[in-house]
Amino acid sequence: MLEHGPVARSTIARVTGLSPASVTDYCARFARLGLIREAEPPRQSKGSGRPHVPLDLDDARFVVAGVHVAVPYTTVALLDLRGQVLAERQVKHDSVDPARVLARAGDETAALLAGAPGCRPLGVGFAAGGWVDRETGTVVEHPLLGWREVPVREVIGARTGLPVHVDGHARALVDAEQLFGRARGSRSVLHLFVGNMVDAAFATNDEVHHGPRSQAGAIAHLPLPGGTEPCDCGRTGCLQAELSERTLCRRARAAGVDAGVNPKHVVDAAADGDPVAVRLLVERARMVGRAAGLLLDVLNPETVVVTEIGIMSRKDCLAALHEAVGPDRAAAVGPTSFPDSVLATAGGAVALNVLYRDPLGATTEVSA
Repeated sequence: MLEHGPVARSTIARVTGLSPASVTDYCARFARLGLIREAEPPRQSKGSGRPHVPLDLDDARFVVAGVHVAVPYTTVALLDLRGQVLAERQVKHDSVDPARVLARAGDETAALLAGAPGCRPLGVGFAAGGWVDRETGTVVEHPLLGWREVPVREVIGARTGLPVHVDGHARALVDAEQLFGRARGSRSVLHLFVGNMVDAAFATNDEVHHGPRSQAGAIAHLPLPGGTEPCDCGRTGCLQAELSERTLCRRARAAGVDAGVNPKHVVDAAADGDPVAVRLLVERARMVGRAAGLLLDVLNPETVVVTEIGIMSRKDCLAALHEAVGPDRAAAVGPTSFPDSVLATAGGAVALNVLYRDPLGATTEVSA
C-alpha cells in the first residue's frame, strides 16, 4: 500500500502470490489491529458489478518514536506509518554520558507522546553512528562520544515502557529509502552517510547486510585518494578524518569563515555568497564523490544515496558529486530523500522497518 496506494484485495493476491482466502484473512486481522482501513470505493460505472473496495494504510492511529544520537545533540521525533515526521525536537548534549543522554531521550519521547493524544505508540527506533549491534540493542563503540557497550534498548525501554529497536543510522536510512524514498524498488542500494561520523550500508533484495554483530559498513579508515588530513589511527587521508563535519568546520574557521562547530553555518555562509565557504563545500562534495566511487567499484549497486549537508542543499555540490563519480554512473547517485528530516527519519525507520517486516509481531509486542 505504500507503493501502490489504495489497493483491492484481488490486486494484493496477484502481487503477493497469496490465495484470495489468505489475503482476506490477513486483511481482516490487520483491520482489527487498526493498521489498514477500507478506502473510498471507486465510482461504479453503468452495467458493472459490485465495485472492489480498496484497502489503504490507516495512518491516523499509530505512531513510532524515533531517536537519533549525533555528536552534538539528540533528535527525538514521532512518525506516522508512512514515515512522515509529525513532531521533532533537538536536545543539545550538556553531557555525553550515555545514561544522561538516553534518559533525556526517553523523557523527550514521553513528552512528545503526551502532546499527541489519540496516537498509540508502537515502539521506539534508535539510530546512531559508529558500531551499533541491533541484535543486542547495544552501541558497541562510538569513538566520538566515547561510548562502549552501552545497552540502549534496556535503558530507553525502561524509561518509556515501549519496545525499542536499535540499528546504525546508515542502515536505518537504507530501510527508509526502500520503504518511503527514491530507492523503492531498487534491487541493490548503497547509502553513504557523511556527518561527524562517516559510515555506509548496503542492501540487496530488501535485505540490509549487517555482518557478524552488525559491524558491516565501518568505512571510517578507508584511505581516500588525494586525502591530506591526519587521522588518529596514525595514517593520512582516512575517510572520516578527511570528510568529517569537524574537519569541514575547522577548515572553514582557518579560512576566515565564521563557522564555529556547526556545518550549517558554512552552508549559510555559502548561501550568502561567501566564495570560501562555497569552495570548501564543493571540494568536500567532490571528495565524497571519490568515496562513493570507491564503494561503487566494489559493490556495483543499482542505487546510491548520499547524506551530506552540502549535497543535500546545493546544486553545485551535487554537480561536484556527479562529476567525481563520472558520467556513466552519475544517474545512479543522488542525495537523501529526507533532506529536512534525515536524522528523525533514521530513528523512526528502525521501528517502521520492524513493523513492515512483521506487522502482527510488532503489534503483539506492544499489546503484550
